Amino acid sequence: MATNLFDNFSPISSKQWKQKIQFELDGADYNETVIWNSPEDIQVKPFYHRDEFSKAATVKTEVSNFKICQNIFVHDIDKSIQRAINTIERGAESLRFTIQNEKTDIQKLLEKLPLENRIVYFNLTFISIDFVKLLDTISIRKKAVFYCNIDPIGYFAKEGNWFTTSDKNNFETLENISKATTNLPLLSVDLGLYQNAGANITQQIAYSLAHANEYLNRLPSITKPIVFQISVGTNYFFEIAKLRALRMLFKIIAAEYNPDITCHFLVTPTKRNKTIYDYNVNMLRTTTECMSAILGGADAVANLPYDSLYHKDNEFGDRIARNQLLILKHESYFDKVNNPSDGSYYIESLTMQLAEKSLNLFKDIEANGGFLKLLNDGIIKKKIQESAAKEQELFDSKKEVLLGTNKYPNKEDKMKHDLELFPFVKIKPRKTLITPIIEKRLAEKLEQERLELE
Repeated sequence: MATNLFDNFSPISSKQWKQKIQFELDGADYNETVIWNSPEDIQVKPFYHRDEFSKAATVKTEVSNFKICQNIFVHDIDKSIQRAINTIERGAESLRFTIQNEKTDIQKLLEKLPLENRIVYFNLTFISIDFVKLLDTISIRKKAVFYCNIDPIGYFAKEGNWFTTSDKNNFETLENISKATTNLPLLSVDLGLYQNAGANITQQIAYSLAHANEYLNRLPSITKPIVFQISVGTNYFFEIAKLRALRMLFKIIAAEYNPDITCHFLVTPTKRNKTIYDYNVNMLRTTTECMSAILGGADAVANLPYDSLYHKDNEFGDRIARNQLLILKHESYFDKVNNPSDGSYYIESLTMQLAEKSLNLFKDIEANGGFLKLLNDGIIKKKIQESAAKEQELFDSKKEVLLGTNKYPNKEDKMKHDLELFPFVKIKPRKTLITPIIEKRLAEKLEQERLELE
């Protein structure tokens, strides 16, 4: 008869653990020494115990289905076709095309690609009913799964203007597209914009939910999944909890409109903590960020090449980024266990606390007129700037560390002659309806000062 070895040990209560820790602190204050506050005002304790555990999050994270996604910016059609074929042959399971011109020959782009049962995302920086109807036809003919990531609110927040003359025209066009297509999920929510601009995790969840709620409220014909394009940072367990909390809350909100509407997570590492100096460290950062994305329940992960800030798209950077995901999936077996966070009191506690704080902020946004009103009034941008300023202060004072940049920098490292791209905030003077939300990396000022001294 099998025996449970744990029966030989008496259970230890959370009170006993705390007393032991206080004894080892030798007089130091427990709360000040081993408890720290996150930017979301969540107290992180040194241990989590079942004595203090009340409720688990009702969320499933089916990591076995996550896809390795390759980003492709479409400029030269022939080069984009060849790049897509090569990346599929080398392990990419999904593709994300960014298309800026509605005159792009989409039939030529997709004709030779092996797309049957393959998920393909299209990030469109325009809105065109004819273009989307053509994508719908191709998806049916090729037996592919297309997601047409149209996000006029995200475009408005980032660019300061709508695709067309007004918000009303954008929503009317989307409604017409929805009625004219049969196979395409149309909508996307760019959560990455808020993360890369410096929003804390509670803000990211609440703003993206309020962002999505505008679509649910204004587009009654929408029944297909909404794609959340998410950026994750290096706060490993918090990022896992962020994805879980977002999925749980979206299900609650969407059920008020249509219980069949689901969310689909396409996740990418953040740019905010990436650097041009000591750039190989970016690979370490993106590895843990991809791990958070997978364990948090991403449907697809598109890794960020280590040199993407300062180099044009290149085969070596793409291959390294893709191989990181291939190793996690096929050598580290990250796709073998669903709901991997179940049973972790820490992650469950973070999930529930983030969900509660985000839901309260979401309710506050709705009570004050909704996301679009606060976006037009400049309140969303102001709140993100306040959060970003706090994080920037921590970085500048070296309390938030980026190794190789604000701590242990290699002073012999030179970058001025290796910059193919401008890696800093670009100013584009133009007339806008609102002041755009600006994405900015923590290391930009420090890097500019170093470049001037080279």
